Amino acid sequence: MKAVAWSFFGIRRGADHQNDVNQLNPVHIILAGLLSAALFVGLLVVLVRWIAG
Repeated sequence: MKAVAWSFFGIRRGADHQNDVNQLNPVHIILAGLLSAALFVGLLVVLVRWIAG
């Protein structure tokens, strides 16, 4: 999850990125990315409904 969180911001050191590539399972990264994106969209929807309502 930490690797996905850093990728959302676009900030990652090259050495850390290389360690992630060598150690992490691509399926886990994809699932974590999808989950994070869904949570982000959900939070935006809740925020907009709260402001508009």
